[in-house]
Amino acid sequence: MGKLPLSDIADQETACVHATCIAVQNAGVLIIGASGTGKSALALQMMALGAQLVADDRVNLLTQDNHVMASAVPQILGLIEARGVGLLRAEPAGPARLAYVVDLDGPEPARLPEPEEVRVLGQTVPLLHAAGVPNLAAGLMQLLKMGRVAPEWPNT
Repeated sequence: MGKLPLSDIADQETACVHATCIAVQNAGVLIIGASGTGKSALALQMMALGAQLVADDRVNLLTQDNHVMASAVPQILGLIEARGVGLLRAEPAGPARLAYVVDLDGPEPARLPEPEEVRVLGQTVPLLHAAGVPNLAAGLMQLLKMGRVAPEWPNT
């Protein structure tokens, strides 16, 4: 299990986290990282490829039926920051089941990484370390649409 800032909410029932979340076919990707690591930029790239915005900057998380659900904070529903452009409107996706956490703070040293998980609100969620990964948006889109060849994560 990875130890991230999410470790503070590992066993809570609900939380609001500094992150961005997008969804593809209702499968959510929580993008975490320090300010300026490119969370919103990655979300915008994925939205250009067909993903939907769940939330930018602050994401509400809650456990429902043994899944972590992500949704927008009402005050910023349907808004995403494009650095150097401003706040943009986006068609918001409803709550999405969290399928992956993408950490932009650290690189993945392995070309074909072994599965790793992080605990979020008492649930385990697959974790990807992705700082500096080329073609990340396209790779994540394909992962969400078609999955990954073994080794699979236990709960996907």
